[in-house]
Amino acid sequence: MPNQRTGPGGRSPDSRLASILRASSELIAWIATPWALWSSSIPLAILSVVVLIGLPTVFTTPGDKAHGMIPVPGVVTIALVLMELAAAVISSWSAWYPGIAIVVSVLAVACVVAEIPRWRWLATQR
Repeated sequence: MPNQRTGPGGRSPDSRLASILRASSELIAWIATPWALWSSSIPLAILSVVVLIGLPTVFTTPGDKAHGMIPVPGVVTIALVLMELAAAVISSWSAWYPGIAIVVSVLAVACVVAEIPRWRWLATQR
């Protein structure tokens, strides 16, 4: 039975599986993106890490995460997750062997499927 964070206070329905898939995808994005950009531009590679880690840390939807400095509507949080997933997939295809990129792509699809209940909830948050 998935661990659902629901209940009083309108907390997001974020399952443990969705959290694990999302965290794994984020970690891959944080590694693959600078790896893919490093040979082209070291400053851009460093900036990519700052953006990929910094934006989701600073901007959060109230009720979704316990931390965050600036509250944003749920659609912004969805867009940030999609940015992370896109960075993981695109960068893995650019930086790594196709076999690894295929695994990353499957992970991203699984993450999207697992995120659907949370995204439905986030879409209603202003």
